[in-house]
Amino acid sequence: VDRAMQGVKFVVHTAAALPLYSPADIFSTDIDGTRNVLESARDHGVERVVHISSTAVYGIPDHHPLVETDPLSGVGPYGEAKVRAEELCLEFRKAGMCVPILRPKSFVGPERLGIFAMLYDWAMEGHNFPLPGNGKNRYQLLDVEDLCEAIVLCLTLDRDRVNDTFNIGAKEFTTIKEDFQAVLDAAGYGKRIITFPAKPMVWALAILEKLKLSPVYKWAYGTVTEDSFVSVEKAERVLGFTPKYSNKQALVRNYQWYVANAKKFGQQTGVSHRVPWSQGILRLAKLFF
Repeated sequence: VDRAMQGVKFVVHTAAALPLYSPADIFSTDIDGTRNVLESARDHGVERVVHISSTAVYGIPDHHPLVETDPLSGVGPYGEAKVRAEELCLEFRKAGMCVPILRPKSFVGPERLGIFAMLYDWAMEGHNFPLPGNGKNRYQLLDVEDLCEAIVLCLTLDRDRVNDTFNIGAKEFTTIKEDFQAVLDAAGYGKRIITFPAKPMVWALAILEKLKLSPVYKWAYGTVTEDSFVSVEKAERVLGFTPKYSNKQALVRNYQWYVANAKKFGQQTGVSHRVPWSQGILRLAKLFF
């Protein structure tokens, strides 16, 4: 880390161990790793460190839209680690460093796969796609290009203006069922999003997660049936942030990239967002859809 910091003016800290990693790896990477980055940046006189956090720090809230001053309550090791990483950022900010914090919604775009690859894979192969709940909840996403724009603003605007915490998400989004349906429509097979009663499906996903037979982790199945959206008013007002893509546009863009590059993945899977996640036993469910 020290070698990487030499002669550097700006750092964008995006590294994180995601929910499919072990708790030990998550805490080591997301907390200790963040501390290492901040300490090294301080020691080398780095002007700004933009920390990419997550709206997972809000846990499963009881109201929407969420604003930056709402209580933090991370769910699971990943959410807990993200909260602690933010606390470290605030400590270094208080000591005089410029550490803008961005809390992006789940973001999608070229080379961003992870759990969304399941939707794209099922759509590409001409299947319907199952969804817990009635699908009427609103679930905000973010195009990775809009995330990059927010990062650039934090790097280029006045220091005092950006040295704060900002929610980042799409401005236009409908229900999760309607937004996901846009992907199936783009696939052109006439398939539909099929909804199921939330409690039994979420219960089944929880069991499969414990048995390590499914990549769908607690925060994902715990929030997919609920509203999940943040206010971006502060980012608009302070940073001049203007999201370019709606949920539907972001998902379809990502799907089109997935189709164009699917052969490159082959059977490759992993636990990062750069490759499809192994669908485990859920791959067999495609036979019924």
